[in-house]
Amino acid sequence: MKKESVMFLAKLVDAISPSGFEGDAVRIWKDEIRNYVAQVKSDVHGNSWGVFNKDNRPRVMLAAHIDEIGYMVKYIDKQGYIYFVPVGGIDPHLVPGQRVWIKNKGKRILGVIGKKPVHCLEEMEKKKISRIEQMWIDIGAKDEKETRKIVDIGDVAVPAVGFDTLNSDKVIGRAFDDKAGVFAVAQTLKALVGKKVKAAVYGVATVQEEVGMRGARTSAYGVTPDVGIAIDVTFATDFPGMDKKKTGDVKLGGGPTITRGPNINPVVFDLLVKTAKRENIPYQIEAAPSATGTDANVIQLTKAGVATGLVSIPLRYMHTAVELISLKDLDNTIKLLCAFIERLDGKISFNQ
Repeated sequence: MKKESVMFLAKLVDAISPSGFEGDAVRIWKDEIRNYVAQVKSDVHGNSWGVFNKDNRPRVMLAAHIDEIGYMVKYIDKQGYIYFVPVGGIDPHLVPGQRVWIKNKGKRILGVIGKKPVHCLEEMEKKKISRIEQMWIDIGAKDEKETRKIVDIGDVAVPAVGFDTLNSDKVIGRAFDDKAGVFAVAQTLKALVGKKVKAAVYGVATVQEEVGMRGARTSAYGVTPDVGIAIDVTFATDFPGMDKKKTGDVKLGGGPTITRGPNINPVVFDLLVKTAKRENIPYQIEAAPSATGTDANVIQLTKAGVATGLVSIPLRYMHTAVELISLKDLDNTIKLLCAFIERLDGKISFNQ
């Protein structure tokens, strides 16, 4: 992967964008895609998209969510300590002892998440997971007045970590779920420039997926696609403790996964698999016996229904501050999406 592409991915990861506060990441994404598409638009919900071949058919929507999980300031006590609530699926095991960035009016305020020390816990307390309401953010303020000068109720926070390289092809960072997918959509738009594409292509960065797939619902209604491909991350199962009998066999570096199940249109699934085989792109199959927990869920149910697919990037340690992906998988995801779109024309029927 080219250095400038990796730098763009790092900028996306570094942007603080919990659900409802995606603005900084959206601006970075829109600035990147302006060079590759005929039109860049946003809606009242905060979704944004790049379009080319607007009037062609079929109309294909590539959707990846740009929001992340995080925390929201709920209460500030008299001593200046900040109490918070989760935004999205936070793992309470991992919360104590984190450094966090609080986002306030475009600034980052550094804080730490504190709790009662292990030495002071009763024996029964040591055996329990600390509850969110038993923790607080400490920004070093002397009292409530000092805290309120720089922090407001409703501000959001994320772990104070960014992007880093683990080795030549593995990278770690906060919020690869799903900024890796948003990156893949942008790079797919870039890769399609100059190619003979018959379909209309809408590359969409959706908002508020982590709190109920809300942005995919509104953006799909606005775009009205014939085909909708959600690009997200999925659980790699190649590390200790994962039960492959329950979660399947997904390897980091094994290529993107192509999901099969009732949330997926069979024609779309077959075309994705055939495309991967024809282009010699490594891929993995993921079984999903019900609605997936991704944007594909609501895209499929838009209006009279959309022919939906799901392509996912294997990821270790989901919803932690050290999410880990392979750049090779990311590259192969982009190749698969490009080749799939190039095969679309107005003659394909997605009726079952």
